[in-house]
Amino acid sequence: MTQRSAFIAVMGRPNVGKSSLVNRLCGHKVSIVASSANTTRRQVRGIRTDSETQLIFVDTPGIHRPKTELGRRLNLAATEASEGVDIHLVVIDATKDVGPGDTRVLEITPSNALVVLNKCDIASKPQIAKQLMRLGEFNKEGYFPVSSKTGYGVDALLAELKGRCVDPYLYYPDEMLSDQDELFRISEIVREKLLVELKDELPHSIYCTVTEYDPPHVCVEIVVERESQKPIVIGKGGGTLKKVGIAAREELGGRLFLELFVKVERNWQRNSAFLDGRGL
Repeated sequence: MTQRSAFIAVMGRPNVGKSSLVNRLCGHKVSIVASSANTTRRQVRGIRTDSETQLIFVDTPGIHRPKTELGRRLNLAATEASEGVDIHLVVIDATKDVGPGDTRVLEITPSNALVVLNKCDIASKPQIAKQLMRLGEFNKEGYFPVSSKTGYGVDALLAELKGRCVDPYLYYPDEMLSDQDELFRISEIVREKLLVELKDELPHSIYCTVTEYDPPHVCVEIVVERESQKPIVIGKGGGTLKKVGIAAREELGGRLFLELFVKVERNWQRNSAFLDGRGL
């Protein structure tokens, strides 16, 4: 049987569960996940290949009203990801009314887009019905209530996506799960553990990058915007960094020794030169 493929842009406003959905659809972790908005800062591709199809999911930053140069670039990255793909998935939070941010994403995606109503595991049946009726006004081609957390509705969505695969060319080897390189993956896992540990204290002010890679020894630089943020990231007696390092090393299979250090780069989110130098 000839395998077919499709590129799928996963779009939506911040915090609707796009990355969690991509991870569930791929069957493995591709993108980091946190409760803070705009956790995803780059286009990340997750790949699911079976005997019939290859689905390439493009996880995008949440589309929002930007307040910084970084925010403007995140919006640009999200809209660029929608160009040239085969399928558009618009992800909506079932627990919240359709707002201006959702409307904007729905308006910039084509009529043959699929709308995914996520977080149905924590939404009531009346909420879900209300949301589906409201979303129907946008006249998209399909609507799928799902839960990326429990897997509810995901099989039906996958079946629809596979049925839409028409490209006879496979773009990635069967064993490839993501287009992320090792250094990016390490830096993102460290950032995820920081976001989990710090909750909502300074999620947007943190940037992580690998500065030295000599396995098993790896140095990761954690960039913040102000001197006052350094002790928050470090924690009392270095406690926060220690917890983050242990959690990150465990997820990486315990094969690396991570050295974490904190650097101040004043107002880096508004610094075009800083962002250019790091591909943001």
